[in-house]
Amino acid sequence: MRFTWSSEETTIGAMNHKASALPLSPASLASTPDLATQARERTGQWLMIVGGVLLGTIGVFVEEAGQHPLVTVWFRCAFGALALVAWCLAMGRGRELLLRDQARSRWVACATGVFMVLNWALFFAAIPRTSIAVATVIFHVQPIWVIVFGALFLREAVSPVQWMATLAALAGLVLTTGLLDGIPAGTADGGAYVAGVLMCLGGSFCYAAVTLLASRAPEPISPFALSLWQCLVGVVLLAWAPLAFGWPHTAAAWAWLTGLGVLHTGLAYVILFAGMARLALGKIAVLQFVYPLTAVLVDWAVYGRTLSPVQLGGVVLMAAALWTIRRPGRAVARPA
Repeated sequence: MRFTWSSEETTIGAMNHKASALPLSPASLASTPDLATQARERTGQWLMIVGGVLLGTIGVFVEEAGQHPLVTVWFRCAFGALALVAWCLAMGRGRELLLRDQARSRWVACATGVFMVLNWALFFAAIPRTSIAVATVIFHVQPIWVIVFGALFLREAVSPVQWMATLAALAGLVLTTGLLDGIPAGTADGGAYVAGVLMCLGGSFCYAAVTLLASRAPEPISPFALSLWQCLVGVVLLAWAPLAFGWPHTAAAWAWLTGLGVLHTGLAYVILFAGMARLALGKIAVLQFVYPLTAVLVDWAVYGRTLSPVQLGGVVLMAAALWTIRRPGRAVARPA
């Protein structure tokens, strides 16, 4: 993705015009790349923040649409696929979506699509059973499963610090669920709340599977191509859902579902991928927490639902542990 700023073009043009008359000093030559790098990083940070804030509102769209979770997933896949195709064609990147000469990668993309559909279905089903904040925070525990599954099944090396951070994140997860607070007993249906927590955990397992499968693709897959293929798999697998559970009956429901696909799958992915391409891993790891933080704030602002002090403590503990796992220098080592 390319962003062009008119002010930068004017400055570069002026510099080129005066290059022969006013040679740049060594200090100027050294500072110019630094300024360009800083501007690139600032742009990347704002893109990550905007993308995270946008994704943090997804729970509102799910709740307001009021559809069966599988119907909601199907519409997200359908409208998301259309949005991704439209953007890639407009940017002249249509060919990369086909995965030509990457037959094995197509199978990987389809397999990740199955797990992504399961992940979305479980996440959307968990939101009305728990809350937007609880479901989103629990869902973001998935890096823990990547660490554990990578060590158990892929023989990836895990440092002692990572194992300690994993245990701390699991402790934070237990606190965040609200089970120790007796929150399920205070809800209208405690069994549904517990089921929602389990659905969130199941969704995080599925997302961890997506991460591991994508990392093992025989050839690199463009993030846009991977996202599109996942959406297409969802469209095919869940084509029966609207017929079985019913189509939306109001214009408002159609609008919320369209937003899920166009805004939270098309626009959000484009923004986030562009931001990640401009930043180092350390900043990406920190800025990824904008999404769950926004979800907590949105749940409070829109529906008046807040986390208890114990749950907030669990969120802080999880955030610190996950940052330790994700930061550069603590990445999981590849098998020899």
